[in-house]
Amino acid sequence: MSDDGRKGPDAQGPGARLPRPRPRGESAGGPSGAPRDGAPREGRPAGATGNRSAAAERAALRRTHLRRRILLGLAAVMVVIVAAGALVVHHLNGNIRTVAIPKGLVGTETTDAKGRAPINVLVMGSDTRGSSADCAIGGGCQASTSTASGKSATSLAANADVEMLVHISADRSNATIMSIPRDTVVDIPECTDPATGQPVAAHQERINSSLQYGPSCTLQTVHNLTGVPIDHFAVIDFSGVVTMSDAVGGVNVCVNHDVYDTYSHLKLKKGSHTLKGKSALEFLRTRHGFGDGSDIGRTVAQHLFLSAMLRQMESASTLANPVRLYDLANAATKAVTVDNGLGDIGKLTGLAKELNKIPSKRITFTTMPNIPDPQNQAEVVPASNAAALFAKIKSDTSLTASPEKTPTGGSSSTSGSSSSVTPSPSGGTTPGEGTTPTTGATSSGTDYATTVDKAVGCAQVAQVATVQINGIAMTPIQAYAASPNVPDSAP
Repeated sequence: MSDDGRKGPDAQGPGARLPRPRPRGESAGGPSGAPRDGAPREGRPAGATGNRSAAAERAALRRTHLRRRILLGLAAVMVVIVAAGALVVHHLNGNIRTVAIPKGLVGTETTDAKGRAPINVLVMGSDTRGSSADCAIGGGCQASTSTASGKSATSLAANADVEMLVHISADRSNATIMSIPRDTVVDIPECTDPATGQPVAAHQERINSSLQYGPSCTLQTVHNLTGVPIDHFAVIDFSGVVTMSDAVGGVNVCVNHDVYDTYSHLKLKKGSHTLKGKSALEFLRTRHGFGDGSDIGRTVAQHLFLSAMLRQMESASTLANPVRLYDLANAATKAVTVDNGLGDIGKLTGLAKELNKIPSKRITFTTMPNIPDPQNQAEVVPASNAAALFAKIKSDTSLTASPEKTPTGGSSSTSGSSSSVTPSPSGGTTPGEGTTPTTGATSSGTDYATTVDKAVGCAQVAQVATVQINGIAMTPIQAYAASPNVPDSAP
């Protein structure tokens, strides 16, 4: 007998018809509940049960095959995702350019009682024309020559248009981002000229020129100025700003008057605008259009822009969109040159995660207090109260903690420091609406401190004659009215 109890073919005698193979799922007695002898159920025409059962079997088979195809498809998708993830990481790592920095060149951090250390990163915006894209955006390129990368471009300079010292506290509860005006006159230490390999003697010059001798020289310059150990650096170029602003879908800013800066070419009507690409870069480069037309007004406007960009990066529209996240990561890694300590996507992601732990209300943008250089009013020097702000950053003192709190990993700075521990409320009349100078009793400079969540005011357009049209000096407001045929940078 067979395993199911039926007689085998040999029991039926020679020549007996072999039973047909049962369709998958059919019971031993016949299709779908038919009697074992194959007789139809009472009251139904012969053949009806078999036809209906066969149709049901075919449908069940189709469902089974469909489930298998779905499962196989999902498995294939997972394999593709994992493989693509590895390719994406490899691709992003390939975007990153690195420069080695000798260990201990710019000091070392001290840890707190729990073994935690702050992180200090110097972020520089370079005016290098390292590619045709940079030349098209930044201008000022000589006749193009073929570079090693295959991109046609030459640069007249490699100055740092932007210098920001980013301090992340040891306990990751707060952060301070201090801008150093590019026109600050400082002592630049002896550095090596990367073009010739020859040493350049120590001298006094604007701080932005230090990048001509490489990031290491700028790091040493800022460390000597502030006393703050610097762990890492990142340099971002012109085209990087354009692609990153595009990757987040644009950055929302506003201006309190019509503005046309004939130097940066930023032209905006009074009100709010979403800046992408070239218009974003024009906004960040504008100095004659904001504040008093100096670099100080520009740094305040940059804080407004970067605060808005950080809020946009943190928004659901960015974080929940894999394509936008990839575009942002791709743009960011293509845009930056970093030290070896940040030289792969894992390390950059780790740094981003550390910063992401800090709420926006505990991230403070501030500017190094400064005064006009007595020898040249077009330049500035650190104000007497700048040292107190440097000391706060070095001692890991939060600018958003209450005055009586003792900082993690450092001691409280002395009273009368440049920056009050809580930024002033919005509604000020300084170069950035919503950023009020916070000064000490003996200070002669301002720091324009504001937190990311409070930096929501409008950039303040210059009210003095800082631009020219056809040789005639005028305000950026007048320049806007006088240039109806010049298209606005953004609607």
